[in-house]
Amino acid sequence: MQPDKTIFSINETLKTIKERRSIRSFAREEISDQQIQILLQAANEAPSAHNQQSWRFIVLTGQKKHELAELVVEGAHRFSRPAQALLRMSARSIASAPVVIAVANSGDLIDHGTELFGGEKATAHDFFRTMEIQSSAAAVQNMLLAATSLGLATVWLGIMFLMKDEVLAFLGEPEGEFMAVVPVGHASRESGSGPVKEPFEMKVKYLD
Repeated sequence: MQPDKTIFSINETLKTIKERRSIRSFAREEISDQQIQILLQAANEAPSAHNQQSWRFIVLTGQKKHELAELVVEGAHRFSRPAQALLRMSARSIASAPVVIAVANSGDLIDHGTELFGGEKATAHDFFRTMEIQSSAAAVQNMLLAATSLGLATVWLGIMFLMKDEVLAFLGEPEGEFMAVVPVGHASRESGSGPVKEPFEMKVKYLD
């Protein structure tokens, strides 16, 4: 049974989910400190395994933001041509956005969980590493949706994972299993209707 599609225009949460877009080019308009704080609080409200909240948010502006863009451009040559193109596109997004928010795992959940499991350290490490990644991914999604609700534009630069260790070192964070880089600002142009999604029925299996 199909849901009533009008619910996505009436319910504010569902409307925000429907309207979220990945925007890679930003206007020069600044965003306020209050808006940044709202995004950070929204991210911090995400569910996390054992409530460890094992994430860290790093806000980059000004010179530090441009240094990150330069780091990406300089490191891009080591990869295949398709990856180079995507990394350079990411560098342009970083440079054009007024603010970049990076998210990294702290490793606290892995340490906490491994202690709980006692002798099964290898199993525990893999288990809690996965849960740390899931928790931080939920925090990023909260941030993206909060930005959309405020009329702001964002993009999760997934290709940056290729340079994860270099970026974490640049940010002054320990090596970890998760790293996200999210430029935030105002879209330089209208985003349009976005990509066409396949009907969710094609992705669902029911077991009774």
